[in-house]
Amino acid sequence: MATPAKNTVCLWYDGDAEEAARFYADVFPDSSVNAVHRSPGDFPSGKEGDVLTVEFTIMGISCLGLNGGPAFTHNEAFSFQVATEDQAETDRYWDAIINNGGEESACGWCKDKWGTSWQITPIALTKAVTSPDRAAAKRAFEAMMEMRKIDVATIEAAVRG
Repeated sequence: MATPAKNTVCLWYDGDAEEAARFYADVFPDSSVNAVHRSPGDFPSGKEGDVLTVEFTIMGISCLGLNGGPAFTHNEAFSFQVATEDQAETDRYWDAIINNGGEESACGWCKDKWGTSWQITPIALTKAVTSPDRAAAKRAFEAMMEMRKIDVATIEAAVRG
């Protein structure tokens, strides 16, 4: 058995932790399903032999999916923020999440079909809104506030004024 990560993000699922982990491993680089553990006995939301936990990695972050049942759901208080290099990478991740039962939100946020929130954030956006040129940063910020998926060309045009 491999030594567990010192710090792991635990995500609660209602029976579909393995499906979610496999989706993340397929979509994001440096991601994998590392182990699937079946319950040695019955538990409140499952039976002996059902998948209890899934160890997986999302873009280098150690995660544990716990099939804990319907008592808790994901919300926007926790999100994964993915820094993208360009529009193509932004589109690839956004579209993978949305086209797999997810939903769009505002300002580069979306939610996957399991309720986990994602910020698909082009590096160009981060640089724009943190620019020392406060007028350019404000224009970029205002442009972002009108978007769902971030459009890099629109952000860059806002910076230029």
